[in-house]
Amino acid sequence: MSGTNLGQQISETVEVLRKKLRVVPEIGLILGSGLGSVADIIADKTTIPYEDIPHFPISTVEGHAGELIGGTIGGRHVLALKGRFHLYEGYSAQQLTLPVRVMKELGVHSLMVTNAAGGVNPAFKPGDLMLITDHLNFTFHNPLVGPHEKNLGERFPDLSQAYDPELQTAAKRVASERGVCLQEGVYAGFLGPSYETPAEIRMIGMLGADAVGMSTVPEVIVARQVQLRVIGISCICCMAAGIDDQVLSHGEVMAAVEEMTHQFTLLAKGIIREM
Repeated sequence: MSGTNLGQQISETVEVLRKKLRVVPEIGLILGSGLGSVADIIADKTTIPYEDIPHFPISTVEGHAGELIGGTIGGRHVLALKGRFHLYEGYSAQQLTLPVRVMKELGVHSLMVTNAAGGVNPAFKPGDLMLITDHLNFTFHNPLVGPHEKNLGERFPDLSQAYDPELQTAAKRVASERGVCLQEGVYAGFLGPSYETPAEIRMIGMLGADAVGMSTVPEVIVARQVQLRVIGISCICCMAAGIDDQVLSHGEVMAAVEEMTHQFTLLAKGIIREM
């Protein structure tokens, strides 16, 4: 996909969505595996299936509904991706991050990214929520590779504060006020779709990772290129391979996330009001 084609696709997608959405969004939400319940608290919603949006990929993974939802949460205008896209589905890094660029053009200034993750830090336990403070890109893909178009952002964006420090402070305050236990740590993004080996988990643990998953990193890179403020939350749904004796399966991950939705939604709602 050339830079020119990408810019044209963004423009065409934005034109269609502006006609469908009733409000100008200010906050973007990317709801990861099993976390679509946050969309249930959106008021005055407009729901648009991904297949009705030009140039949008289609979610192919269980737990990702495949809907763009606009509306309000706590008086803030939001635009939520109920279901995200992944490199392992066969999409390019540019394709799966196109919705982030579209959000920016529609008016979004801040982005909350969420995911279901495996715990690498042995102090964590399934059911914990983790505030993402930084990430490791073990997907070995970058959505900025290829021809560069200046109006899409800097060629070499700074990622030294990829996750906004002020939003992190606000998230910790909200968690404390609402009695939600919020861990902090580094998220390692892998390509997937196979789960990591125990040796890989030992490696990333030594490199400073606290949680591992198969998403989020490409979206954050593009979000920072287009100067969106970013906050990230991981739901620790299980411990990663080799940390305990659990055999990993997608079905069990979805079940674990479902049990966490109340605490996660409580936290997310409070953070959105601060963004």
